Amino acid sequence: MRTIAERARAIRCAVFDIDGVMTDCKLYLGPDGSEWKAVNVRDGLGLKLLLQAGIEVAVISGRPSAAMQTRLEYLGVRHIWLNVDEKIPAWETLRVRLGLRNEEMAMMGDDTPDLPLMRLAGLALTVADAHPQVLAAAHWASRLTGGNGAVREAADLILAAQAPAVESAP
Repeated sequence: MRTIAERARAIRCAVFDIDGVMTDCKLYLGPDGSEWKAVNVRDGLGLKLLLQAGIEVAVISGRPSAAMQTRLEYLGVRHIWLNVDEKIPAWETLRVRLGLRNEEMAMMGDDTPDLPLMRLAGLALTVADAHPQVLAAAHWASRLTGGNGAVREAADLILAAQAPAVESAP
């Protein structure tokens, strides 16, 4: 059985859900039907650090969000799937596009729609306040809750496992 560090060392792409992972799972609804989401800037830095280390970052989410699309593009995320009912086809498209094996991909989710991807991933990550089935399926759970630094914590885990390889890269 591989350790968390061994799994994290193999990661070349980290995939994240949005609601409940990058956010606190709350939707703030305006009287005009507009939606607002709060994000943690440390999570954004975690995504940028992964990208700077040469690790691809992707988002596969079941909900649409123009605000999150803008935020993710600002952070440099190039692989974004929003409003996706079936997540596996997006995963497979990404995997093939990047020429990766499932073992080289991490998935961070928080609820049962994320389970199919977490089961495919070489490293299944989740947040401290995830659904019990997701907590049971994860290889690793953050100490922090969704929207409160859990993404940064996951990024730090992957980067720490790869530190020797990252430092010796040309």
